Amino acid sequence: MTSLDQVKAAVGPAAGSTPPAARGPAPTAPGGGGPPVSRRVRNRRGGRWWTPWLFLAPALILFLYFKFIPMASALTMSFQEVQPYLGNRWVGGENYATVLSSDGFREAAWHTVVLAVGQTAGSMLLGLTLALLMEGQGRRLGFVRSAAFLPVVVPIAVVAELWRIMYHPTEDGMLNSLLGIVGFGPSGFINDPDTSMASIMLTGIWRGAPYDMMIFLAGLAGVDRGLYEAAKVDGASRFQRIRHVTLPGLRAVLTILFVLAAIRGLRVFTEVFLLTNGGPDGSTEVVMTVIYKLGLEQNRLGVGAAGAVLLFLATLLLTVGVHLFRRRGNE
Repeated sequence: MTSLDQVKAAVGPAAGSTPPAARGPAPTAPGGGGPPVSRRVRNRRGGRWWTPWLFLAPALILFLYFKFIPMASALTMSFQEVQPYLGNRWVGGENYATVLSSDGFREAAWHTVVLAVGQTAGSMLLGLTLALLMEGQGRRLGFVRSAAFLPVVVPIAVVAELWRIMYHPTEDGMLNSLLGIVGFGPSGFINDPDTSMASIMLTGIWRGAPYDMMIFLAGLAGVDRGLYEAAKVDGASRFQRIRHVTLPGLRAVLTILFVLAAIRGLRVFTEVFLLTNGGPDGSTEVVMTVIYKLGLEQNRLGVGAAGAVLLFLATLLLTVGVHLFRRRGNE
């Protein structure tokens, strides 16, 4: 204890200070009646717990009517033979057995997995590359980022039609013309069973990478700049800084993007439906197109609902599995 502390201990409380017990009760309302002001403020705040729910009510009602009630109806229909205007007949797990024993469904499930893996890996890799190239501040970078983000905001129907034109299988097609310049022959792209899946995958990567880029840019803003400077002083190369500083700092972002991109890949439908409709020869058939054809084209709504429930369960298991893997890695 220093001499100054000894003096303060000997003298006691400073002159003019009042012990906490002697300061008196909390201030009350004017006129002397009612509970203390601080208690009234707490009670007033606690009485408005319903205010956020009041603002959320319109969106929750829309979600309930257009999403959750149809989901419950689909779950019920998956155990029934749906007969419009005649009444549904309970069949138990027969619809699920029909879906799982179908060769077309198993092949479509494999195509869905391949497409989801390819699009997830490609969009995340390209998105990270674009984010590293466009990291920083500046007017020009803002314009470039906005231009790179355009594929996300363009309707998927427009994107599909654009790529259909570029994939024209003749020699004077846009992409075939570029291939001819470098000495490669014309390709059938979406019209060839050998290249149709890769063509759809390329379209999905082109559309999903800008979305991943923006999330990566937000994650890069939270990486400590001092770590880059320390690594640079230690002689680390650009690749080493990315490997040992950037990627560990983006671990949470990578997990979130992986889940989002994987769900996007498992639920792929519109681009496949508009570009190939599952063809040629079923080479691009995915789970969503099979469900669409079973439920709406063949009018087997119960079987289609069973396929939709199976796809939902697969997505749920993927999400929970990634979450548990991440939690175990953090322990």
